Amino acid sequence: MATPLLSSLSGWAQAPRLKNWAGNLTYSTENVQYPKTVEQVQQLVKKHAKLKALGTRHCFNTIADSKDDLLSTKEINKVVSLDAKAHTVTVEGGIKYGELAPYLNQHGFALHNLASLPHISVAGSITTATHGSGIKNGNLASAVTGLEMVIADGSIIQLSKAADPEKLNAAVVGLGAMGIITKVTLEIQPTYMMRQRVFLKLPMTQLKPHFEQIVSAGYSVSLFTDWQSDSINEVWIKSRIDTDKDHNQPEFYGAKAATKNLHPIIDHSAESCTDQMGVPGPWYERLPHFKMGFTPSSGKELQSEYFVSLHQAVEAIEAVSRLGKQIGPHLFITEIRTIAADNLSMSPCYKQTSVTIHFTWKQQTQAVLKLLPLIEKELAPFKPRPHWGKIFTLSPEILQSRYEKLADFKKLAADHDPQGKFRNAFLAKNIYGV
Repeated sequence: MATPLLSSLSGWAQAPRLKNWAGNLTYSTENVQYPKTVEQVQQLVKKHAKLKALGTRHCFNTIADSKDDLLSTKEINKVVSLDAKAHTVTVEGGIKYGELAPYLNQHGFALHNLASLPHISVAGSITTATHGSGIKNGNLASAVTGLEMVIADGSIIQLSKAADPEKLNAAVVGLGAMGIITKVTLEIQPTYMMRQRVFLKLPMTQLKPHFEQIVSAGYSVSLFTDWQSDSINEVWIKSRIDTDKDHNQPEFYGAKAATKNLHPIIDHSAESCTDQMGVPGPWYERLPHFKMGFTPSSGKELQSEYFVSLHQAVEAIEAVSRLGKQIGPHLFITEIRTIAADNLSMSPCYKQTSVTIHFTWKQQTQAVLKLLPLIEKELAPFKPRPHWGKIFTLSPEILQSRYEKLADFKKLAADHDPQGKFRNAFLAKNIYGV
């Protein structure tokens, strides 16, 4: 991990090349700048012909890579303002959810949802459509009501839900193609308390008749499986104390209540996990699976994830389960979650309430790359959309066909970046290539 020693505009950080969080990717340049102000971002954007924004480096593919120059937003990480009357908070793009959440809670507010890890930045998360769970909860980007970006000529543009709803919807899940996100305005709500309970060995046979009831049992529900038996290993139910039922019961659709805190991978220590067993706590200490103060694992893993329609979820799960013997030796765990539909052009949940099938793989890159086409083939009838920040092998032609607003997205990107300053190999292939 490189420590930024230079933050001024006069020099680049001379250090070993950065790696991503998992260590599977070494970025293609050692030219990394760490501006501390929006004005410095503007100067850097004007100065460089090619530039790519870098967040908390939690992507497993090359979406944030560049062979030219990288601009890390980690130092642009402040709360700008909280508007209690409008129920919004404006933050700098590099702030982490784990830093923002306690601030909001102290002021009596909350976000609608959080991802499994609180260690990720706001700008990076919304750009890649990162999500939590909950059949009525949109992804993290769905909370955005305004964006400030530095575009290719170094000027600042501001988009808002009130003034530019269509442009904002196209720009929020921007894949790094629009510019450098310097500020984000998010919807907030009054703070709330939550509890979570875990149940073990849910029979797979319960999914077909009861899937929607199971995933709707709490505010946020996650199913964990290793595909090695005829049951779901663990069901995590995160419930709001003010609105949801407390599942304080010995069984849940045939699954048995856990008697202690658990890790999603059952033989791992639960020390890094948020409290379970129905213990009440603030929203930001229950919605993530892992505590901010802990590194949730060694990081030596790979991740893939596919979004399918809620109405085809059980069939998609059954399709993947047919590959259980092939998947098993290379997998840590699979998590199945739900996300509400949204209107964001490049979101995998665009106009589709979705279920995601997420794979946390052992860091066996070649084996995983051989497995993914098999999984994608099984899922093909359900037209899966992969997570933008994780590993997939779908062809650009298929990927592009899954996004009906792609042309509008590319037009807006061209308006903001006519020379392709922010375009990299990932975008050239997956968005512009076939």
